[in-house]
Amino acid sequence: MAKLSNQSISGTSFHNSTIKASVNELIAAIGEPQYQSNDGQDKVNFEWDCETEDGDVFTIYDWKEYRSISKDEQIEWHIGGNSGFVTSTAVEEVELLLNNY
Repeated sequence: MAKLSNQSISGTSFHNSTIKASVNELIAAIGEPQYQSNDGQDKVNFEWDCETEDGDVFTIYDWKEYRSISKDEQIEWHIGGNSGFVTSTAVEEVELLLNNY
């Protein structure tokens, strides 16, 4: 199952995989984000660095909201990975975690 990771996320990118969730739902399912600056000044306010059950790294991040995000607001999160296969697997694993909360 997807979990937080300390592995390098270098080389990950967006492969058209997204999920809908709130910050609080992601915190409950995965844990605290490794990066957060919820002031709307950057392209990303929150980011989780994770790995799949198979150890493939991926990221979960908001993209270009350019505003402060309410922690209970449902938004579309981008999933970044080294391939479309990795990001598709990540979506499946994260959605399973979210369904348990």
